[in-house]
Amino acid sequence: MKSKRVHVVVIGRVQGVFFREYTLREAQRLCLTGWVRNLADGSVEAEFQGAANQVNALLEWLSTGSPLSLVTGIDSQPMDIKDNELEFVVQS
Repeated sequence: MKSKRVHVVVIGRVQGVFFREYTLREAQRLCLTGWVRNLADGSVEAEFQGAANQVNALLEWLSTGSPLSLVTGIDSQPMDIKDNELEFVVQS
């Protein structure tokens, strides 16, 4: 199965609404590796990789996000796979 990696920035009400924790849970459910973190401008940034269909599923989930979030925009860019990444983590 083909793998892919993406870099994503999610804009909207995505901080203070458990967005990163829900993203972690969803990424783990989909067996993806990578990370998610808050940015100073109020957006959330993430990079993740795995089977292409699972990456696409997380991208779709991110467009809605956690129950209390309000996503108003999402930008994703393809990246090269990182062979040494073993898990998905929340960065501080």
